[in-house]
Amino acid sequence: MDVAIAGPHPVSAADAQLAQLRQVRLAKDMMDRHWAEPIDVAAVAARAGYSRYHFIRAFRAVYGQTPGQYLSRRRIERAEDLLRTADLSVTEVCVLVGFSSLGTFSTSFKKYSGLTPTQYRARHVGAGAALVPGCYALLWHGGFKAFERTAGKDRNS
Repeated sequence: MDVAIAGPHPVSAADAQLAQLRQVRLAKDMMDRHWAEPIDVAAVAARAGYSRYHFIRAFRAVYGQTPGQYLSRRRIERAEDLLRTADLSVTEVCVLVGFSSLGTFSTSFKKYSGLTPTQYRARHVGAGAALVPGCYALLWHGGFKAFERTAGKDRNS
């Protein structure tokens, strides 16, 4: 069965599905590159050539979760890494991984890991383990930019 898609040549259903998968994958790759920045799902959807709601349905069909769920999970995984290795406060980790609210971060973290960020750190950092100093961790992760964005919001409020 052939399905007509923008253009003079008929395209098979398999080709149309492959094109959809390719567009969703490109959008996911963009989210993977910019996970710590504020991401607007509608803008990602538009870039992939979909409406916001069609993109969410297509993403869920391919990856088994919504783009928001995927992005939250990605951010929590990075937070787990920082909590295990860097001498940063929970608030600093929250901002570094792209959450704008400490409450949302803590709730999401507990949902995914089963522990609060503080409990997670206590369980996974061994006694006497040397953590990377916070200033180095901030430099490495581009954290000063994240804190500048947050400070700019506070000034404009």
